[in-house]
Amino acid sequence: MPEKELMRVIAGKYRHRLLDWPQDENIRPTKDRVREAIFSSLGDITGKSFLDLYSGSGAMGIEAISRGASPVYFVDNNVNAFNCIKRNIQTLKINEDHSLYFENDFDALKEFMSLKLCFDIVFLDPPYKDGEYENVISFILDNELLSDDGIIITEANRHLFVDESSFKKVKNYSYRDTIVTIYRR
Repeated sequence: MPEKELMRVIAGKYRHRLLDWPQDENIRPTKDRVREAIFSSLGDITGKSFLDLYSGSGAMGIEAISRGASPVYFVDNNVNAFNCIKRNIQTLKINEDHSLYFENDFDALKEFMSLKLCFDIVFLDPPYKDGEYENVISFILDNELLSDDGIIITEANRHLFVDESSFKKVKNYSYRDTIVTIYRR
């Protein structure tokens, strides 16, 4: 089995701390340089609610916590990923406001609807082969799960076909085989 690449928190309270990630062919952690670029483009996220919908290792949500986002929600239905997120949170001794959900995407979103939650930032990085980006984004918008000035970030291996009329600004970044799109309301 190939050696794992090191992954770390880029900035903030937990800067330089190492993160584990599960060895699972369906989990593709967001590389450090991509996370750094995403968070640099977001600017100050202090006090912003953050949803990491396909959390994997939890690196995006942990980076958000490290940079002051609160509350942060982690969702994954892969047992290896879910256990890895819990380990990373315990290892870093994170006690900031966060919640973990062992559910699939739409079940979690329906639960958030029933709780009347609304997110400032949503990060979507489902397994590429299963990615229902467009349906998930539509569901989030149709059910008012994104704040009026909210941001949706997607990490994909293709350009997405999203109705951009719901957004004021859309930015695309390419990193080899990864395309990051930031939709701002």
